[in-house]
Amino acid sequence: MLAIEGLSCRYNKITAVKGVSLEVKEGELVTLIGANGAGKTTTLRALSGLVRDLDGRIVFEGEDITGAPPRDIIARGIAHCPEGRRVFPYMTVEENLEMGAYLRQTGNGINSDMERVYEQFPVLKERRKQAAGTLSGGEQQMLAIGRALMSRPKLILFDEPSLGLAPNIVQKTFGIISEICRQGTTVLMVEQNAYGALGMCHRSYLLESGEVVLTGTGSDMLDNPHVREAYLGG
Repeated sequence: MLAIEGLSCRYNKITAVKGVSLEVKEGELVTLIGANGAGKTTTLRALSGLVRDLDGRIVFEGEDITGAPPRDIIARGIAHCPEGRRVFPYMTVEENLEMGAYLRQTGNGINSDMERVYEQFPVLKERRKQAAGTLSGGEQQMLAIGRALMSRPKLILFDEPSLGLAPNIVQKTFGIISEICRQGTTVLMVEQNAYGALGMCHRSYLLESGEVVLTGTGSDMLDNPHVREAYLGG
């Protein structure tokens, strides 16, 4: 479904990603793990068209989307659930969800899709007229996921979905993401919680200093001595 070939990204004169190649097959949940500054978020931002100074190729469903603007990328079926959730704080829950569907060509199915989001996240229905900025961190994460689902994506990019959440909410969030994948939406997830990410994914890539240094199934990575020592506490 998605192939990245020799991707390099720069911010001014700083190269944050160096020749990264990876693939995500339809129906997979693939994770990118690594320390802060490894290039994980930059990779997702390049996929979403938010990084313009880049080399290499990004291919989605057989089409080269390298350098395409974010609007076109969303329209092709790639949604981005950003780090820190980034809800619209002064808009209501309902208005945030409507924003997730703003590129859909017609209004057909938007109300039914919103009801499905409410079924998956009942607390959002209870708070649908409440300003998003007044929600808890976990509720805002649910809203960010629901907003991404409103675009009817084929692929969702999750950037640090566990960031700033209580441990019990982290487990719930990971369960929701796994269920989204089981229901047919392909997932590429950046996550610093390496143990949690590797326990739920089909495959993973380890980024260090902007480069892919290791790849394998989740279980293979959990058993790898370097991963265990550097990212899992031995």
